[in-house]
Order: sequence, then C-alpha cells, then structure tokens
Amino acid sequence: MAFNIERIDPLDRQPRKAIGVSIPFSGDVVFNSTYQTKDAIKANLINYFLTNKRERFFNLDFGSNITSLLFDNITPDKIEQIKATVEEEISLYFPRVLISDFNIYSNIDSQTISVYMQYSVVSSNIEDEILINIEQ
Repeated sequence: MAFNIERIDPLDRQPRKAIGVSIPFSGDVVFNSTYQTKDAIKANLINYFLTNKRERFFNLDFGSNITSLLFDNITPDKIEQIKATVEEEISLYFPRVLISDFNIYSNIDSQTISVYMQYSVVSSNIEDEILINIEQ
C-alpha cells in the first residue's frame, strides 16, 4: 500500500521565526514577515519579476526587466525570448523552483502585461502560482 509522505522544510519547524519579507510592503511597520517557506519563495519570485536589471545593488544582473516590455513592440518572438530568459534566470537564482507553466499576456490597448507562472519546489510538497499584472 502506497502513501504520500509530507516533506516539511526545516525552516517551517519553528512557526514563530520569520524567514522572509512579504510583498507588497504594506504592513504597520512597512514590512510584513513571512513564516512559511511557501510564502517566502512566492514573495522572492514576485520580487524577481518586479525588479529591473541594474536596480539591485551588489547583484546588478538580478531581475526580469518585464516592465520594460511596456515600451516595446510585443511580438510572439519577443515573448518566447523573454520566456526562455526568465526560465534560465529562475533556475539560476531559485534552483529549487521548477516551472510547470509560464505565460506572458499583453494588452496593447491598455498597455498592460500579465505574467502567469505555475511552479513547484523540489523536495517538498509546495506547489503554487503567481499572477502579476503590470501597468504603465
């Protein structure tokens, strides 16, 4: 008889110990803490998508540059190129994250971009998704 063993990240074994910062920064003291690995990874991925290259000190290559798409002509080739770049960079900056679905949708009339990513985390039971709407 087969059964599924739940894998718990070692960081999640201390429930009152904060392990990250949540996004958006809207807490009473600006920062809200994250206490679960799932929430910390999601906040870090959102941070990656909302950060532009050369914007983060001491790590100038970090960021997706997705917001720069608002000022470019968005073609299917451009979207495929960005998808490949993002998948490569996520494997570099987040080696435990496996992308199962990733799409970029654009609306030229309203100058918005939507980024959808479904992912899982290696050696854990964590599966989640992100939907980010970026407007000019």
